[in-house]
Amino acid sequence: MTAPVETSQLQSRLDFAVKIARLAGEQTLQLFRATGLEVIRKSDGSPVTAADRAAEKLLREQIAQQFPEDAILGEEFGETPGSTDFRWVLDPIDGTKAFVAGVPLYTTLVAVLRKDEPQIGVIFAPAAGEMVYAARSLGCWHVLGEGDPQAARVSQVDDLADAVVVTSSVKSFTTERKSDARQVYDQLQAKSRLTRTWGDAFGYLLVATGRAEVAIDPAMSLWDTAALQPVIEEAGGKFFDWQGQATVHSPESVATNSQLAGQVLAIVQ
Repeated sequence: MTAPVETSQLQSRLDFAVKIARLAGEQTLQLFRATGLEVIRKSDGSPVTAADRAAEKLLREQIAQQFPEDAILGEEFGETPGSTDFRWVLDPIDGTKAFVAGVPLYTTLVAVLRKDEPQIGVIFAPAAGEMVYAARSLGCWHVLGEGDPQAARVSQVDDLADAVVVTSSVKSFTTERKSDARQVYDQLQAKSRLTRTWGDAFGYLLVATGRAEVAIDPAMSLWDTAALQPVIEEAGGKFFDWQGQATVHSPESVATNSQLAGQVLAIVQ
């Protein structure tokens, strides 16, 4: 079992993660809805823009100055090794498709892992003006605009029939996984009150703040998941893969409030 992290180590990194997530996210607004924005397709077909790359460079530069011995993993520029137990995991624009389309539901994600276990997560939606952030045993906090942080809590809905379910893309349940992934989505849609594609990390922000009950995705990378688990769990929810394991090291993810975890897991398994 990984030894507990000293509160001072967590707090200092949490404060810094919040600061740089806001800096990088606000920088992306300079190119949000900009005319003539060049979109490049990566080898996996996903889009990337100058805003993605500039935001990750800013994050990396800031971390290298403040915590030069920590490792860094980012979606756009890969891995930088470190000599401590800590690794920063970055997704400068989670939801680049939304960003390119001018939809304000994209986010900047900053996470800190210790020995591969997530300790800190920040989800910042700069165009929507919302942030949630969390660290182990330090709670989850929600900020609207320039307001003061308020404790974030998942909802108390206890029947899937009353739940809001969000995902990033319905199409991904057909294209990203084999066998019965689409059946999972169809069952959730049939049994829930409402399904919407308020997706990517913004959907998990909605779960953490009690405005949705379930967020599910069939295709995830570490930079997508690393910030989500601390946020959801510190807000009182559950975060797990489709096998029911509470992990960020899996190609899929589910977040729920505590009351609905069993009902949702019975469907995804």
